[in-house]
Amino acid sequence: MYPPWRGTFYPKGLPHHRELAYLAQRVNTVEINGSFYSLQRPERYLRWFEQTPDDFVFSVKGGRFITHMKQLRGVEAALANFFASGVLALGRKLGPLLWQLPPRLVFDPGRLVPFFELLPRTTCAAAELAAQHDDKLRHAAYVEVSENRPLRHALEVRHPSFASAECVELLRQHDIALVVADTAGTWPFLEDVTADFVYVRLHGDEELYASGYTEAALRGWAERIAVWRAGGSPRTEHTVGSPARRHPRDVFVYFDNDMKVKAPGDAMALAAMLGLPRTSPGMR
Repeated sequence: MYPPWRGTFYPKGLPHHRELAYLAQRVNTVEINGSFYSLQRPERYLRWFEQTPDDFVFSVKGGRFITHMKQLRGVEAALANFFASGVLALGRKLGPLLWQLPPRLVFDPGRLVPFFELLPRTTCAAAELAAQHDDKLRHAAYVEVSENRPLRHALEVRHPSFASAECVELLRQHDIALVVADTAGTWPFLEDVTADFVYVRLHGDEELYASGYTEAALRGWAERIAVWRAGGSPRTEHTVGSPARRHPRDVFVYFDNDMKVKAPGDAMALAAMLGLPRTSPGMR
């Protein structure tokens, strides 16, 4: 929804309400960030569902009220409100839930474990939690679930104290993916595999949120992704724990270098390198 994308990535004159549909023909997943800033509404999630192909996947970013303001403590009602806000309306297109921690939050198992134990691991559990919402939810709760599906959670950390084997093992115990975040050296860059999937956020390798990725850089990421997908978890300068158990994995990759409209082109180029072209004309 970035204005600079209009006339650059999005064709000039394309109605704003058709932008997601246009994007969804070129990539096969998108990360919803509006949910980080405020609770969305069920009709918005339903509209996103309707505007995308049957095989499309949304990841949803958890609210900053939970991660940044409450800092994971006393968040039972806030979590219920988040899941009642309409997230479940994405149905079969609902992918991982992303929880991004603020840079000031240090590694503290006493804070993390209670939060991890609150997270619903199925859509039915999420609906049960959503039913416990409070009056801060300004609209009718959406608690409908057509089928019980597993839910995945990913944690993006931004304090150097998380770069420890203890952190890696804690996340594995709770089946939480440690986000692989390329942030131009701003925050920790960790590649430990801690769940049955890998979640990658590429914010820019030279300039945060702005720089594009060279062909060589994208090929490097393509090689990493191929290894993770095949079940590998190699030791690198960016791993701090022991290798994970070998088994094939899903890998979700999102580009956040959007300021100069680099993200969509980089995403389509990386997908093509991985042999995942969309039929018209981008990524699958």
